[in-house]
Amino acid sequence: MKLKKTLTYQNHTYSFLSDNTHEVLENPKEILFVKTPLNEKYSPFIAEKNLAILDFNELKNYFDFKMKIVGITGTNGKTTTASLMYSLLLDLNKKTALLGTRGFFINDKRIKEKGLTTPTLLELYSDLEEAMRLKCEYFIMEVSSHAIVQKRIAGLDFALKILTNITSDHLDFHKSIENYKNAKNSFFKDEGLKVINRDETNALFNPINAHTYALDKKAHLNVQAFSLTPSISASLCYQQDLRNPNLKEIALMHSPLLGRYNLYNILAGVLGVKLLTQLSLEAITPLLENFYGVKGRLEILHSKPLVIVDFAHTIDGMQQVFESFKNQKITALFGAGGDRDKTKRPKMGEVASYYAHKIILTSDNPRSENEEDIIKDILKGISDSSKVVIEKDRKKAILNALENLKNDEVLLILGKGDENTQIFKDKTIFFSDQEVVKNYYQHLKQG
Repeated sequence: MKLKKTLTYQNHTYSFLSDNTHEVLENPKEILFVKTPLNEKYSPFIAEKNLAILDFNELKNYFDFKMKIVGITGTNGKTTTASLMYSLLLDLNKKTALLGTRGFFINDKRIKEKGLTTPTLLELYSDLEEAMRLKCEYFIMEVSSHAIVQKRIAGLDFALKILTNITSDHLDFHKSIENYKNAKNSFFKDEGLKVINRDETNALFNPINAHTYALDKKAHLNVQAFSLTPSISASLCYQQDLRNPNLKEIALMHSPLLGRYNLYNILAGVLGVKLLTQLSLEAITPLLENFYGVKGRLEILHSKPLVIVDFAHTIDGMQQVFESFKNQKITALFGAGGDRDKTKRPKMGEVASYYAHKIILTSDNPRSENEEDIIKDILKGISDSSKVVIEKDRKKAILNALENLKNDEVLLILGKGDENTQIFKDKTIFFSDQEVVKNYYQHLKQG
């Protein structure tokens, strides 16, 4: 990480910080080594050369980020909620940065392509410095459970933290659902400002400075009435003090987004922006009409018949998507990631079996695993095998589904969202669900 200005540590001045021992050993005069939980086993190599070591907890003493940092975590909804807040703040003429699964953006310009949901600590500090240089007032970021455990957000003072939901994911890393829940909830133990989904039964948080939203339970931001057809419309009600029902704001809202779970994302985003800016609901809600969602998240690729691509790769995520189309005939096309939590695969099959009248099982990112073995794991949860078609080649699977799709059906292509690669054991290829669908309908028009 190249510093915007030099850093003096133990009477020596440095121009760079690095968590890579090789870089530091090559240029110890210019580069200061930063010890993190991920590299501490290598720090003896630095110590034996009598070189300085800066502990990651000390980083905050050398940086002053004079902007409001917002951290959003949850199993599902992080990307849409973060992107929605980014859109609202930009529409309110606030200089804003967005960092997450889709990449790094500042003031509507992409600075970096997508990488980890939450980058390494030094990359994060570098991104924050860049946002400061461009005079951002707000820095919206997705915070993964991995990043919380690995302390990749150490030293940051969050102006606001948001919890969307907690279901089940990344058990290959966390080993148990309890560890996963604890990791998410540990983000909300302080007394700072926080926005919590009150309908989430797994949420455990410090109630001091907690503001809530919900569809079912009483919360600071509730919905008085709503419609999900054809897209989301709702009457929102905000009460700053739940003990005083006479003090409340009401505003109507319309959004091009689809589905009940996107209504939750809207509530989280609107409440977050309201708390940050202190603006009225009526000043914020009209701007929702300008946000058309995130590529690969409930993205409509064709209308008649309806073809949708979504990133849903957890049981809860899939159920939320299915619920959005439960009154239609659903064809569900999906696989499961290799080298990841195997326990969820039969449950993914089970939830698809409940909602879909036809299931097409294919590959996702198989990584080092055999594609057939992953599909067999999913099949264990499907009671009626007569509704299942197996085609491990994802492109062929999508083309077959499109060829057989009737006008009264909806095809849900799940799991990869806006990813444009497919990862196998010995290769990574370019692959985009969107491209396959768009090319199919283009050829159909030309033909």
